[in-house]
Amino acid sequence: MDLRTPAAELRDRMERFRLRMDAENPAWDLAAIFGRVNQFYLTGTMQDGVLLIPRDGEAVLRVRRSFERALDESFFSDIRPMKSFRDAACGMGACPETVHVDTEVVPLALLERFRKYFPFREAGSLDTQAAAVRAKKSAYELAIMERAGKIHRHALEDCVPGMLWEGMSEAELGGEVFSLMVREGHHGIARFGRFGTEMVLGQLGFGENSLYPTSFDGPGGCYGAAPGAPVLGSMGRTLKSGDLVFVDCACGVQGYHTDKTVTYMFGRSLPDEAIEAHHRCVEIQDEAASMLRPGTAPSEIYEAILDGLNPKFLEDFMGFGDRQAQFLGHGVGLCVDETPVIARGFDEPLEEGLVFALEPKKGVRGVGMVGIENTFVVARGGGRCITGTNAGLIPVY
Repeated sequence: MDLRTPAAELRDRMERFRLRMDAENPAWDLAAIFGRVNQFYLTGTMQDGVLLIPRDGEAVLRVRRSFERALDESFFSDIRPMKSFRDAACGMGACPETVHVDTEVVPLALLERFRKYFPFREAGSLDTQAAAVRAKKSAYELAIMERAGKIHRHALEDCVPGMLWEGMSEAELGGEVFSLMVREGHHGIARFGRFGTEMVLGQLGFGENSLYPTSFDGPGGCYGAAPGAPVLGSMGRTLKSGDLVFVDCACGVQGYHTDKTVTYMFGRSLPDEAIEAHHRCVEIQDEAASMLRPGTAPSEIYEAILDGLNPKFLEDFMGFGDRQAQFLGHGVGLCVDETPVIARGFDEPLEEGLVFALEPKKGVRGVGMVGIENTFVVARGGGRCITGTNAGLIPVY
């Protein structure tokens, strides 16, 4: 199977990026893309280098390492080696006063090394434009994401119930889920765009560990392995009868992710309060999914859902205590956390081809985090789910 991004895809992406820059940064002269995700999106390869896009010239990918690999796996039209940014500057002409870069991911030290040979005065941002272009998925991209969604559904809905046994640790379950998904075709990383976000798999917890506070901007919690590695799951928290099991993880194929959360009741049923809260979250997911139609703004969906919830339910909704996320869902693709977001302030109407993870969840004291998450493609008839339809809270008795 050829894993290379088709040349026509790359040409279309570059054209749409240029058009977006023209519309929103009309004075731009040169874009310099350092981030590996944006580089991959526009060139089909992830290397140590810089993608230079002059407004009035052809783009060139300058690669420090590995030039040979870039040539092997990319159909991008102009790939050249470099030893340093001095080589990249050759033939580029005079440097403009402002160079637009992906400011969310470029370290200042790297930018200063680049400035030595590209003596611009100001760094503009191209983050919003790149994110908007990446948000709209082509048929090629959707086909890859649907493959990820099938692996995701099978792993969490069909396989995890059979993995649970009394006395296992959270870390053991996380390792088994990760291993299973890799065997099924998962690319082995959960990639986030937010600075400093590190995840092996996602968030996983037994009982109230799924409420434990984290630095991650999301409704769920995770105790993790240690303060220096608050990921995967606790090595000391073991599974016992009556536990809620919370598994919120990403699955990816060829760089593209889906996002999904499934909960389980181990040994015996949960209290009625938790079950009722979970079922309400599933209803909210389905209602929000029905509104994922072209022409609807994400902010409209958010406001419509929250306006329909009673004040009591809003307590500990989308989090626990004062740790409540201010969104209902988020874009997903080459990163798990992409734009747009189902939240206030995202007013640009939806288009076909946008992909969202909807994740209404609610913390329940003494129980843990109930709720659901699935990945949906915006479509004329409402969101089309690509990660399965199981309502969660799966009994494992």
